[in-house]
Amino acid sequence: MPLNWYAINSHPNKEEILWRHLLSQGIEVFYPRLRVTPVNPRSRKIRPYFPGYMFVRSDLETTGRSIFQWMPYTKGLVSAGGEPVSVPDELISAIRARVEHVDAIGAKKLDGLTTGDAVVIENGPFEGYEAIFDLRISGSERVRVLLKMLNARQVPLELRAGSIRKKST
Repeated sequence: MPLNWYAINSHPNKEEILWRHLLSQGIEVFYPRLRVTPVNPRSRKIRPYFPGYMFVRSDLETTGRSIFQWMPYTKGLVSAGGEPVSVPDELISAIRARVEHVDAIGAKKLDGLTTGDAVVIENGPFEGYEAIFDLRISGSERVRVLLKMLNARQVPLELRAGSIRKKST
């Protein structure tokens, strides 16, 4: 029988425990997470990309659905009309690539940036404008920059982290 990917729903903030439990049962799991820089240094530095969800690969005809329904910290498989919905392999691959890309952007693009650094906006409606780096927005792939307007007033602007680069001196 074919192995398919399925989305599984966890109880709030129990993704890590469920992930470890699934692995201990020998089930293939894809749990997409991102490295973040939280405002509070004691907060988690790795957060789920899809809070409350992860993906399992299984042959439901062999294993049955009940294993996922009654597992601790799970609400069961994501279903439509009472039937679990399989997730295409291409979508899993695309999510993997996106998570890796976001992590790489966050690590490479923002390394060495501190509040007050001059940056250049590389894409979007403000492409080519210079701004001042303000901060990383906690738990996301976004940053806030201060864009200097004509009246010398600095306007805060939220952008994707990958759309800025440090200005060369």
